[in-house]
Amino acid sequence: MIELPDLVAGVLAAGTLSALALAGGLLRIRRQQTRQRAEIAALRTQLDGSLRAFTAEVEHLADRRVPAAARQVAHPHVPEPGPLQPLTTGTPLGIALENVVLALQSEVAAQRTRVDAAAQAGMRGATREIQAALYRLQDALRGLQQRYDDPELAQTLFRLDHENEQSLRRAQVTAVVCGAWVGLAREESHLVDAVTGGQARLAGYHRVQVHNHLETGTALVSHAVEPVAIIVAELIDNALRHSAPDTDVVVSLQHVHHGVCVTIDDAGLGMTRDERDRAQRLVAGDDPILLTDLGDPPRMGLAAIGRLTRQFDLGVDVSSASPYGGVRAVLRVDSHLLSRLDPADRPPAASAPRTTRKAAADRPVPSHAYGAETGVPEPAPGHHEPTDADGLPQRRRRTRAAAPEESPAHRPAHGPTHGSTHGSTRRPEEAAAALGALQSGTAAARAAVENAGAGGHGSTPAGRNGEPDHTDHTDYIDHTDIEGEAAR
Repeated sequence: MIELPDLVAGVLAAGTLSALALAGGLLRIRRQQTRQRAEIAALRTQLDGSLRAFTAEVEHLADRRVPAAARQVAHPHVPEPGPLQPLTTGTPLGIALENVVLALQSEVAAQRTRVDAAAQAGMRGATREIQAALYRLQDALRGLQQRYDDPELAQTLFRLDHENEQSLRRAQVTAVVCGAWVGLAREESHLVDAVTGGQARLAGYHRVQVHNHLETGTALVSHAVEPVAIIVAELIDNALRHSAPDTDVVVSLQHVHHGVCVTIDDAGLGMTRDERDRAQRLVAGDDPILLTDLGDPPRMGLAAIGRLTRQFDLGVDVSSASPYGGVRAVLRVDSHLLSRLDPADRPPAASAPRTTRKAAADRPVPSHAYGAETGVPEPAPGHHEPTDADGLPQRRRRTRAAAPEESPAHRPAHGPTHGSTHGSTRRPEEAAAALGALQSGTAAARAAVENAGAGGHGSTPAGRNGEPDHTDHTDYIDHTDIEGEAAR
């Protein structure tokens, strides 16, 4: 039997041990709580830092990256800043932010395209009305040219018609850039006529030298005539605008392996590498054309060329330098866009430069015809010989191109000597193509006046030949009559 003191001592020992164990457990729990509080504080500090970093990254995205990404849609050369914290690159946060930027750029590009398409549609509608009004004005001016025979009034009407033609060209180019059709349906025409028709639409047409090295009868299929005329006009206009007014623009037509090339050389300042690359992208027509990319005011010439090259399978290159120090532009017309016309049935226009490939024996001409043209400006070197006289009155720029128009009016006064130069069987067709109804009426009226009395016989021709400005506008009449008759 256990005595009471021993029992009390055992209970006290057990209690002591329990107290010690409980105290140890409490101490461990307190230490754990302290560690947990420290970890929670560290986590809270880390979370606060992450929140601050995320907030700063979002603010950086909104303030810097989003505007730069939107600008980069229109201007790819604008740099886009990266994340504020480079360590976020590749993390879920960094990937999410990059996706935001890409989605923004995609939507901005889509909206920009839709807005530009709406602007182009509005521009097409406005341009269509302008073109219709200009065509009505053109018909009215040519009606006045046929109705009145006063030389001074005729020259005024010619100048107005030329100004109207330039306005028509700008409206047509704007319409083409905005996606409209070229606006004119033509029959098959000699390629040289399309080139001179484009030349005639320009204010500085008298500065253009056209050298024709094509085979006689080289022509364009009907749907390629107007696009080629527009492209040539824009390339020549670009050359005229960016070269000194006392220099010439040289245009050369020649055969190549896959078709025909029209080469345009100017003596301007040329272009920098960036300008040349941008111009080549525009004329290639590979990228979509937006009005907002064409500057203010928009420069639509190269953009119109790009639209036409893509639509009609033509090729234009402006990446080369001209041997005269400026820019060389080359229009390539492939063989499937070429055809052939019989020169006997449908000769080229009287004002078109004659080809250098024509053999002298094919077109015998009296020797006095060459002597009658010796007072005109000197031709391009290497293209003419004395035996090439049949084409000489028709293949000079400026004054030389005026000869076909003046010959009907002068024929009654000068007799067969002058007329014998054009006495071939092609002359009636040339007159119809070059001068049209305007020149027929004018020639008939002047012939009647000259036959009525000797005083009028001498005064009218002298007045025309005595004014160089009249010669320039006469050159324009030849081209524009060809172009106008072809358009009809």
